[in-house]
Amino acid sequence: MKRIAVLTSGGDSPGMNATIRAIVRSAIYEGMDVFGVERGYEGLIAGEIAQLNRRSVSDVIQRGGTILKTARSEKFRTDEGFKMALNMLESFQIEGLVVIGGNGSLRGAIDLMKAGVKVIGLPGTIDNDLPFTDFAIGFDTAVNTVLSAIGNVRDTSASHDRTTIIEVMGANCGDIAVYAGITGGAEIVLIPERETDMNDICRILIENRNKGKMSSIILKAEGFSISTDALKREIAERTGLDVKMVILGYIQRGGAPTAADRLIASRLGHESVRLLKGDVHGKAVGIVGGEIRAFDLEPALEMTDTKITDLDFLTDILSS
Repeated sequence: MKRIAVLTSGGDSPGMNATIRAIVRSAIYEGMDVFGVERGYEGLIAGEIAQLNRRSVSDVIQRGGTILKTARSEKFRTDEGFKMALNMLESFQIEGLVVIGGNGSLRGAIDLMKAGVKVIGLPGTIDNDLPFTDFAIGFDTAVNTVLSAIGNVRDTSASHDRTTIIEVMGANCGDIAVYAGITGGAEIVLIPERETDMNDICRILIENRNKGKMSSIILKAEGFSISTDALKREIAERTGLDVKMVILGYIQRGGAPTAADRLIASRLGHESVRLLKGDVHGKAVGIVGGEIRAFDLEPALEMTDTKITDLDFLTDILSS
């Protein structure tokens, strides 16, 4: 295999640039030509494809976002758009494609694979909701961003004897909330994977107040069954506590990637090139137990995600 391409798709995540850098430099080291596709599948349809070299990825490892830009493409899901994407790969004589993104992006890679494209899927999402890898590229940075915010909010909450609900991203996955909740000392962590009774929430807050703890942090994943605004109103009505809410939003996606994310990104990027060089494709590549693992792409997305099962119970024990 002599000509490969890389694209980033869906939501951006810190470490995507480090991944692109590793792919480009590893490919060149292996004597391969490497191309960058801008704006994900939308750019692939439009032919926004350019050859990359070592200088193309200079001074990017520390930058958040993605130099290739990203987008969500409804057109790619149509027969016409999909055919145009295939034609572009053929026109540029691309023999292998690395797709960096989340669940939707990798399902697009599966469609390309079924059409005969040699693809490798890499996990790039702060949500960490891909079951085949312990950690996705960008997750560690997002957790550290939330951790910093918890510290800032806690200072204000303690000064005003206030209970604060902090909503974090993660779609229907509670990984960010659990990891940041444990390491940030949140009193309550609410995630979509576990039902939490409103009586339990209110009881914990009242018991904390009776013990002399006048401020509390509730870390809530965005996919939890109750909206943040509704949760705030009900807690205030039932407890009489001063309750505020903070929705962190897209600040969790930005910022310089942590050392952990840069290392994971570099390892996965290099492995994707190594596999394609050996004509191994149709794989999802992740980190399991600290080791790089490659799984068949389609079954990888259907695995059961149990990553936070062993950690979730700690949120109750350590917050009591």
